[in-house]
Amino acid sequence: MGIREPLGELGCGLSHALEVMGERWSFLILRAAFNGLYHFEEFSEELGIARNILSNRLGKLVENGVLERTPCETDRRKVEYRLTEKGLGLLPAMLALRQWGETYSDTCNRDLVLVDCRDGQPVKQIGVRAHDDRELGWHELGWQMPDKIGTPVDRHSHAYTKEDA
Repeated sequence: MGIREPLGELGCGLSHALEVMGERWSFLILRAAFNGLYHFEEFSEELGIARNILSNRLGKLVENGVLERTPCETDRRKVEYRLTEKGLGLLPAMLALRQWGETYSDTCNRDLVLVDCRDGQPVKQIGVRAHDDRELGWHELGWQMPDKIGTPVDRHSHAYTKEDA
């Protein structure tokens, strides 16, 4: 079977991701969280987002386990929004989207470069890698049933059907 995925028949991970993160404010809130912001007022000031929209988006990110809402240690009247393990798992996707935007936009700020803190060198482009660390292009990808893992895929054969299951 080729790269064509049976979108309507399988629980697609992309559908779930878009359900949780599918609008720009959620991505910008997540970016701010990755940049070390924790408090409602910090998000509001940094993003310039209406308070009701910010409250709604933060609530949705907490509800979906991307952020956790905890009392502030220094002032129990305040809360902090911290990235969860699930939220941290979005880092590669966030970086891939950012790199794509930097590549295809004429308006990106080129004065900031994401680097490895250890040696100050720029991080590589996010890519798709094979089990043996080869970089793969879209034409080298195909879907496979779990019981067929290890069997090469003919991209020119038919798309997945229920009969294949």
